[in-house]
Amino acid sequence: MTTTSYRSPSRTTEIVTQIFAALLGGFLLFIAALLVWTLGYQLVYAGRIFPGISVAGVDLSGMSPIDASVTLNQQLTFPYQGQILMRDGERVWAASPAELGMVFDASASAQSAYKLGRSGGLFGAFGDQMDSRQIGKSAEAVIILDQGVAYAYLQRLAAEINQPAVEASLAIQGTEVIAQPGQLGRFMNVDSALISLSTQLQSFRDGEVNLIVEEVPPHLLDVSSQADTARQILSAPLTLSLSGATELDPGPWVFDVPRVAEMLIVRETASGNGTKLEVAFDSGALYEMLNEIASQVDRPAENARFIFNDDTHQLEIYRPSVIGRVVDVESSVQFINESILTGAHEITMQVISEEPAVLETATGAELGITELVSAETSYFYGSSAERIQNIQTAAAAFHGVMIAPGETFAMGSVLGDISLDNGYAEALIIFGGRTIKGVGGGVCQVSTTLFRTAFFAGLPIAERHSHAYRVYYYEQSGDGSRSQDLVGLDATVYFPLVDFKFTNDTPYWLLMETYLVGNTLEWKFYSTADGRSVDWQTTGTQNVVDAPAPLFVENDELAKNEIKQVDWSADGADVSVTRSVFRDGQVFFEDVFNTHYEPWQAVCEYGPDTNNAEKRAKDQGKCQ
Repeated sequence: MTTTSYRSPSRTTEIVTQIFAALLGGFLLFIAALLVWTLGYQLVYAGRIFPGISVAGVDLSGMSPIDASVTLNQQLTFPYQGQILMRDGERVWAASPAELGMVFDASASAQSAYKLGRSGGLFGAFGDQMDSRQIGKSAEAVIILDQGVAYAYLQRLAAEINQPAVEASLAIQGTEVIAQPGQLGRFMNVDSALISLSTQLQSFRDGEVNLIVEEVPPHLLDVSSQADTARQILSAPLTLSLSGATELDPGPWVFDVPRVAEMLIVRETASGNGTKLEVAFDSGALYEMLNEIASQVDRPAENARFIFNDDTHQLEIYRPSVIGRVVDVESSVQFINESILTGAHEITMQVISEEPAVLETATGAELGITELVSAETSYFYGSSAERIQNIQTAAAAFHGVMIAPGETFAMGSVLGDISLDNGYAEALIIFGGRTIKGVGGGVCQVSTTLFRTAFFAGLPIAERHSHAYRVYYYEQSGDGSRSQDLVGLDATVYFPLVDFKFTNDTPYWLLMETYLVGNTLEWKFYSTADGRSVDWQTTGTQNVVDAPAPLFVENDELAKNEIKQVDWSADGADVSVTRSVFRDGQVFFEDVFNTHYEPWQAVCEYGPDTNNAEKRAKDQGKCQ
């Protein structure tokens, strides 16, 4: 038989209430006891530091704050007798805490010891009282650090420690390469040292502070490879040459080591986030050198020259075409600088080739040169041998020259430099208002003949300049007499200031041929006729102004009674020539050539002591 025990809810509540009351009573009793102990302990040690409390190892048990302050001042000599070491590798500096700006506050430290066990609430105070009594407890030593003093001391150390980074250097002295390696810089971190020093002083013990010294690398630490490159460049002369050069080509050009050294430079260039040294040739010196070479190498492309066979109507080669070439100075500068870095001493220059427009394989049918379209002849009876030589030299330069469709042709592009070296002689020229002897006199016979050939071919004249005064040679007819119809149909050239230009406005190439026979110059144009014809009218001479009376001038280089005419008279005048160009019976274009001639004075020179120079000149048919 099972018996069940039953307890009523009210009875359970009563038991729980009794247990809670017992616990609460015990806790209150504990708190009361703790409070009595704490207050009682404080009463026993009223005004005194609790037992077992010390500051920086000095026992202050039972002392008043004042006595504790005196005791601390007497026993704690660390600020003055302590020693703080600061180390940088093998270098060591020692200083007392006071030298480093440390001040020990004994009074504040005694108050800190006194408050230990009297703060932190009931439980905190009781815990501190028990700990100090049983195992001892150390109060905080109050120190003051004058950071200005500490910072100044550390700055003085930094001045001894810090070293600026030294950049590597490379120089060319004569033919010698001078290289100096760079050096790491050192920088003491004063702020970090100040933090470490403060921590060490707070310990109130001798100790060592490791100074934090950072290495600062230079931008350039090692230039040994660049020095090796420079020495390699200076180990042999530099030779520049043309690719595929023949015996007829200029070069090679050899520059000895001292010359190479003069051009070699060391320059600083950007590299990533920094810089680097680079050995190279000075661009200015290299440009100057290459431009000098280019003056020997450069040549324009030249079309093949032909003559037209009037019987077969075919072109016959007169002079082969020439491939043009130009030294690419810009690319050569870069290529040479790149090549020397690889150790090269023999370098091929960069040259740009230019193919001529007309090769010697061209045919008349391909070029549209099928017939004679214009021919003119000028006469120069009475010319000196020197003048004829100049006419022949200048005219020969144009023989076989080709003019492209649409091209405006300038005489200066072919004539070039008129000099003794190029086959010209001294003859009479017009200069500074006088007829004087100069190189190239007679070249205007060539320009006048070309002008007339283009004029009667019906081609547009782009630039033409007349002579300052009427010249007999340019008005001569076939029998040597003076033709009024030719007045105003002359053209002068004085390259590069004065040029003669005309335009081949046809769709065909134009071939020029020149022939000098005796005292005549014939100029021929070969192309394909496009139905042009020319009609022209001249006003003849107008506004004629008589030439001034002859001028007689003594010349010490002449003998007595010797007469020499150096200039010839010419009346001044104006003339206007109108040209109408027709094509297929319709007016294609018209143009007008207005010319003004100044009156020109005859000049005769005579020797010293000549009697009646004017009469003698007249008797000799001079200066009339």
